[in-house]
Amino acid sequence: MTEKPADQRLDLKRDLGIWSAAAIVVGTVIGSGIFLVPNAMVKNVGTPAMVFAVWIFGGMLSLFGALSYAELATAMPEAGGEYNYLREAYGPVWGFLYGWTQMWVAKSGSIATLATGFFIYLANFRPELEGIWVVVPLPLGESGHPLEIRYGQLLAMAVIAVLGLINYFGVRVGGDVQVTVTLLKVALIGGIIVIGLATAHGTTANYHTSAAAAGGIAGFFAALVAALWAYDGWNNVVMVASEVRQPQRNLPLALIIGTLAVVAVYLLTNLAYFRVLPADAVASTDRVAGEMMRRVLGDRGAGAVSIAAMISIFAALNGSILSGARVPFAMARDGLFFRRVGFVHPEHRTPSVSILVLSGWAAILVLSGRYDQLYTYVIFASAILYGMATAAVIVLRFKRPDLPRPYRTLGYPWVPVIFVLGIGCLVVSTLLKSPRESLLGLGLISLGLPFYFYWKRSQSG
Repeated sequence: MTEKPADQRLDLKRDLGIWSAAAIVVGTVIGSGIFLVPNAMVKNVGTPAMVFAVWIFGGMLSLFGALSYAELATAMPEAGGEYNYLREAYGPVWGFLYGWTQMWVAKSGSIATLATGFFIYLANFRPELEGIWVVVPLPLGESGHPLEIRYGQLLAMAVIAVLGLINYFGVRVGGDVQVTVTLLKVALIGGIIVIGLATAHGTTANYHTSAAAAGGIAGFFAALVAALWAYDGWNNVVMVASEVRQPQRNLPLALIIGTLAVVAVYLLTNLAYFRVLPADAVASTDRVAGEMMRRVLGDRGAGAVSIAAMISIFAALNGSILSGARVPFAMARDGLFFRRVGFVHPEHRTPSVSILVLSGWAAILVLSGRYDQLYTYVIFASAILYGMATAAVIVLRFKRPDLPRPYRTLGYPWVPVIFVLGIGCLVVSTLLKSPRESLLGLGLISLGLPFYFYWKRSQSG
């Protein structure tokens, strides 16, 4: 057997402590969702009480997922997170399909979406960012029109590049940035909460108002989809498990503390929103936080929300690059991706090539303007893979009873079963609502299979 190159023998360095790990959870989850999704939720369920019920239900589902992942993360504290769990439970092809989806669509598309959201909020202060820099005379734009590239897209690409370079130079550097920006983000959102709960412009009578809504079971699940989108990202810390100190202790704590902190922030923020805005006002604006602050402090308040949203998005963007690059890195280490992507920088001890590849591809998606469409396509298939990863807790109890489990899922087997059932409802709801996009997403992901067999054959060759 030929010896692996020296760069392949290097391991990533365990430089992330408990607070960096928890900041990845909180900072990656809380992006732009909390500023936007209450609008979609109240239009589906009608009353503040039902909105709170959906937030709590979605939060408990996310916590059940975190409790399940804690067992998997401590049993397999390696880079790549779900890639490892799916590989061990169901075979390498499932791990590969997850990693393929993350690299080319899900994680890269999420990074592109966040970076574009950053420039959109900044455009509130600098409208010239919406201006067109150049028009590419090729049918690459919306509906086959020429591709318009805006100044803001160039800024979004630059933000991705800067954060990519920060994480290139060490996981501790990226982790410190994550802690700092997450603390600032939470402080700013805390300020919005205090203003909303303390202002004389609000009244508790708003909690008993209602708006026209779809209602029923269908409305509840539609609102739940929006809530779960806002909660998405709690799992990102397991992707950097190989760089967390004392993973058997710190990974479960980071997952549980981080998820509970997000639930608390979301509930308190919605208490502030509905104290100032009645249900019909929340239903009539897609920028709920901005409208609340505008009513209390005028245009200055709306501007403050834009700043808070930009910082919130910045933290989520950094956490996404930091964690997401570990998935293609893990695939490459297993021989299922371009070998060079498995390189560990000898000085910085980071998956440097993987960081550059993921950041570069996300920047291209920003330029193309197609990231949101691609991301919509894979929501269905990604949800299936998340459910399968959580079910791996049960599968591996039977398949690998010998696997060391420093942490065992609290409430097993009901906690992972309830999470998987919740994801199952989400999958069915998405399929019924968007059958074309869902099936196209499955097709998009299945395009990875020829590459899997190619790399698999190269391993045995």
